[in-house]
Amino acid sequence: MTKTRFVIITGLSGAGKSLTAHCFEDMGYYCVDNLPIKLIPVFCDLISRSATGIAKVALVIDIREGSFLKDFPEIAAQIRADERDVFILYLDSSDEVLLRRFSETRRPHPLAETRSLEEGIKREREALQPIRDRANKIIDTSKFNVHELKAYLFDYFEASRQDAMFVSIVSFGYKYGLPLDSDIVLDVRFLPNPHFQESLKGMSGLDAEVIDFLNASGEYNEYYDQVHSLMNYLMPKFVKEGKTYVTLAIGCTGGRHRSVAMAQRLGEDLARAGHRVRTVHRDLAKG
Repeated sequence: MTKTRFVIITGLSGAGKSLTAHCFEDMGYYCVDNLPIKLIPVFCDLISRSATGIAKVALVIDIREGSFLKDFPEIAAQIRADERDVFILYLDSSDEVLLRRFSETRRPHPLAETRSLEEGIKREREALQPIRDRANKIIDTSKFNVHELKAYLFDYFEASRQDAMFVSIVSFGYKYGLPLDSDIVLDVRFLPNPHFQESLKGMSGLDAEVIDFLNASGEYNEYYDQVHSLMNYLMPKFVKEGKTYVTLAIGCTGGRHRSVAMAQRLGEDLARAGHRVRTVHRDLAKG
């Protein structure tokens, strides 16, 4: 008998839980929103024993649970101890993006009724930290628009049920912070910087002139070859371990030139080799 897969969707208000739940419905999951935490073990037991054949279930829990959130670590340990296929997905986002989203939608934050929005977000982060610490996957939704988040979720959770390795490559700028969901982080800030070339400063790592500038550097090409070899070495190891999805983050100072060029080149080379690849340039439009 195939085990039912339980995905618990949680995270910060405004980080995209509703959109994520809709995506899981589209992927064939039976979704339940805001089930009281203390009822989760009972619900999981009923589903596991049911003859209805429900193979995939997604549960959404959030700060609306109030004081019951303190019980989550114990509940999580309980349902995992029963050898169920339980996956905790935590949605995070930067304070800057959360403030903008609440401002645009004019929705009240659940913990900001009698205090500032900033204070409400801070208190929610603190309250959800025990859940975040137990998450199987943390997704920083700051870097996605609606369509990109949908694509990412489908790529990750559909790929996780297949044998093929899926690689997500993210270019980023260190000045904007590390991507929270990275498995591997590579630093390219030591490479020649096109930003200091007046003719290249306003371009990006997707422009031919910037690519030609970097390719003229033996250091850049040597490092790229090492990174390419590393990924070719690691991916079969990951698959052997049962890991079918990996996120590689490549960072430079501003996330416009060096990291973009290397991420794009690596993504194209891995795709030509037959791997499923998604390349995202998180900070390309900034600055």
